[in-house]
Amino acid sequence: MESAEAHLAETPSGDGDGAHDFLLQRVQPAMVGLIDGSLSTLAPIFSVALISHKPLYAFVAGLATSIGAGVSMAFSEGLSDTGELTGRGNPIVRGGITGLGTFVGGILHSLPFLIPSFHAALITAFAVVACELVALAFARSRFFSTGFVASLAAVSLAGAIIVAISAALGATV
Repeated sequence: MESAEAHLAETPSGDGDGAHDFLLQRVQPAMVGLIDGSLSTLAPIFSVALISHKPLYAFVAGLATSIGAGVSMAFSEGLSDTGELTGRGNPIVRGGITGLGTFVGGILHSLPFLIPSFHAALITAFAVVACELVALAFARSRFFSTGFVASLAAVSLAGAIIVAISAALGATV
């Protein structure tokens, strides 16, 4: 696997800022989407799972939330600026990257709820979330020079807060 630095060095650049443009126009929108999808979909998916004990209901909630969040984030990123003043690149491309990242981040931990057994689905979904958080921390450390442990702590704290809220909501009924 080639290093991030090697890939960034190969990024086409007319002004010597190819690496910066790549990070700003491609990696950052992807990270926003993946982080948003991975975190924002936790509450609806896990609250439905915990309140209903029906994995298929949780999957449908996850699918709907992932699609809705992906579309929302695509438009939010695409409409946030034209990219001309900020150098953030084509808004349609950025929106597409962010929307797709959001969908992927949300659907990954929805898929385990296709397992018919509630407990097996829940345990598998938690394992997928843990893998997602590790992958996000790795990507942050690789592309943005943040420490892996600090990144893992940050995304894990956010995930834990959201799971605690969804568990509390699911347990209130």
